[in-house]
Amino acid sequence: MTIKHNQQIQHNHFRKDWQRRVRTHFDQPGRKTRRRNARLTKAAAVAPRPVDKLRPIVRCPTIKYNRRIRAGRGFTLTELKEAGIPKKLAPTVGISVDHRRQNLSMESLTKNVERLKAYQARLILFPRRSGQFKKGDSSKEEVTTAKEGKVVAKTSDVLPITNVALEEAITEVKRSEMPEGEKDAYKKLRMARSDARLVGVREKRAKAKAEEAAAQKK
Repeated sequence: MTIKHNQQIQHNHFRKDWQRRVRTHFDQPGRKTRRRNARLTKAAAVAPRPVDKLRPIVRCPTIKYNRRIRAGRGFTLTELKEAGIPKKLAPTVGISVDHRRQNLSMESLTKNVERLKAYQARLILFPRRSGQFKKGDSSKEEVTTAKEGKVVAKTSDVLPITNVALEEAITEVKRSEMPEGEKDAYKKLRMARSDARLVGVREKRAKAKAEEAAAQKK
């Protein structure tokens, strides 16, 4: 219900105890230290594994942002199949999997398969039991190197997802650099559209001209 005219203001709570409800952030430096210590504790707990999982490259939704790429939730089952990685093995070796995502283009499929293969080439798999190496495990030298601490702490540092700068992404193409079939592309499209629209008119005109010529011969 709207209030009209110079009437009394209803339910005017102008004397609330606001000082009890003020939120201060004086603990921010302490929280920063706590977060840092938590990160170090996590890194030590999962070592020599990296602290993060490998994530796919996906495009942002909507026309406004689809020129940008970002990390996705997980790799599709098709991408894992193309890379030759079993879907049940992938989560155990630090690869995130998303069974709901679908590949809508060959570009995204190829890019993520290459990413998986690059990860596989760098991957060091420890044997389940010390000294008992099986098929799929890394060599003894690689395991020794990993135990010495010469490993990657974050996957995103080795296989980063970087966006191309706008100045580099949009460049002008010279007329001489264009492929042969692409010259006068706009003109060809307009001509094709015009021909399609005028096909009936031209047939009618040609028919009338032929009839006129036949009538003159008689």
